[in-house]
Amino acid sequence: MFSYYANLAVRSFRRDKALTVLMVLAIALGIGACMTTLTVFHVLSGDPLPGTSHTLHYVQLDPEGMDDYTAGEEPALQLSRYDAEALLAEKRGDRQAMMTGGSVAIMPGRPDLAPFQASARYTSADFFPMFRMPLRHGRGWTAQEDQARARVVVVSRSLNDRVFGGEDSTGRTLRIGAADFTVVGVADDWRMVPRFYDMNSDRYGTAEDLFLPFSTSRDLNLGRVGSMDCWEHTQGDETGVNAPCVWIQYWVQLDSPAKAAAYRDYLSNYSDRQREAGRFERPNNVRLRNVMEWLEFNRVVPRDVVMQLWLGIGFLLVCLVNTVGLLLAKFLRRGSEIGVRRALGASRRAIFSQCLVEAGAVGLAGGVLGLGLSLLGLWAVRLQPASHAELARLDGGMLLLTFVLALVASVLAGLLPAWRAMQVTPAIQLKSQ
Repeated sequence: MFSYYANLAVRSFRRDKALTVLMVLAIALGIGACMTTLTVFHVLSGDPLPGTSHTLHYVQLDPEGMDDYTAGEEPALQLSRYDAEALLAEKRGDRQAMMTGGSVAIMPGRPDLAPFQASARYTSADFFPMFRMPLRHGRGWTAQEDQARARVVVVSRSLNDRVFGGEDSTGRTLRIGAADFTVVGVADDWRMVPRFYDMNSDRYGTAEDLFLPFSTSRDLNLGRVGSMDCWEHTQGDETGVNAPCVWIQYWVQLDSPAKAAAYRDYLSNYSDRQREAGRFERPNNVRLRNVMEWLEFNRVVPRDVVMQLWLGIGFLLVCLVNTVGLLLAKFLRRGSEIGVRRALGASRRAIFSQCLVEAGAVGLAGGVLGLGLSLLGLWAVRLQPASHAELARLDGGMLLLTFVLALVASVLAGLLPAWRAMQVTPAIQLKSQ
């Protein structure tokens, strides 16, 4: 029966070409606008580490003084150097990484390439397995190299191409500022979307150009980039071990809910110890959020993207209302044809099914055209100067969703017209002939 209904739908489209074009355009415009905004939202709000994001947790403590204290308020968003190094040394998680952003001068040592600034991440050895950074050549550094304050570095693929011509540069020397570093690894293409491990910089920017041990960066006093909050006078030493400043991001990997609960208790006990030692003044106030909870807390998706999504959905609903009107006019205008079919024995259910098949065919045609409009819309989004704009691309899942949404939307739009069409009384229609 489906093929028969499809054949009737094709004949109907040929009879009412103008009306069919209007319906397809209405569906296509709604789908195009909705899928463009939905794709951008999907890309920006997705899980950056599927399968393991629930095991990575961001640590927050409350080391500040009692000035301006409000019970129950959110603790500091970063850790002090003292606390980060203490937690790292105690190793209570399956893995742990402390980090901050930086900017360094690269001295290529080549006559054809002038010195340039590069973005850096100062971190600890577990960073690479925790955040699943793929390495094209070599390895990350070890915990022993962290402790030894080794002058080792992992460079990005783009920096390796720029300085070393894309060769395997492991074992070679890279001059950073006034110090020589040994390249131990070359990262492959890698980009967290969003860049959740440091929410203080560009949340949708590209990965850093190089990665080196945090301890080494402090020994050499390399340039730091990122936010810093201090609650007491620092006497010009904001990054010192005992400085009353928070500026370090700290992540811990806990492979089970039981371990996460135990680590939260550990953080509370650590705060108690620091309060007894006179470092902490405020009551216990710790947080331990996994990746998706951290993204939700930070409202990582830009507000304009959320607003555009709602506008896209609203535009689709308007287009569906117009499609309902067009389908209603189309089906009721064929009252005499439906009356003859009913008189010849067609059931109301058959008439209803025929109309829904016709509405679905309109939806599929609108989906094809809507896909083209979505691709055009995403191309326009990528022309914007925002860092997240280049990420607006349609993947396989969203491609399938385009046709599913078009089909479901057109069938829903056809429910009322199909119901009205099956109510046609055969006798009245035959008498009017």
